[in-house]
Amino acid sequence: MGEIDPKTLEAMVRKVLSELLTEGAKLTPQWKTVDPSGIMSVRAAQVKPEPFDTGKAGDKVFLKDVSELSESPRLGFGVMELDNSTFKWTLNYDEVDYVIDGTLEILIDGRKVVGQAGDVIFIPAHSTIEFSTPNFTRFFYVVYPANWYDQ
Repeated sequence: MGEIDPKTLEAMVRKVLSELLTEGAKLTPQWKTVDPSGIMSVRAAQVKPEPFDTGKAGDKVFLKDVSELSESPRLGFGVMELDNSTFKWTLNYDEVDYVIDGTLEILIDGRKVVGQAGDVIFIPAHSTIEFSTPNFTRFFYVVYPANWYDQ
């Protein structure tokens, strides 16, 4: 069997690396395991939310969706953090928030619904609210339907 010339080998390696980098966004992160059955396990403590633009300078809001429509076409879910921030939002979906850490405040029509670590808050679709925290909060959210942005 003959040797592969260096230029051919380099071209093959570049092609494989290019394909891996292109597919890189589709690689499953270490904090998520997806069984072939579709069952998913997420180590929520390891999820690192990324900056989320609320449209208001100075807000410290971070979000990370942990499911993709291809994995969960009906429910969307992820982790959100707020640090001494308040921002307005209108929900086109039902949302359930499980407060992992801190205090989550939902402001609506001059009232305040408060959740502490371990609490669950339900927000019905078409609510116009403000997500808020007086200090820091980290919560896990579930939304239905997952494709709310298509509606």
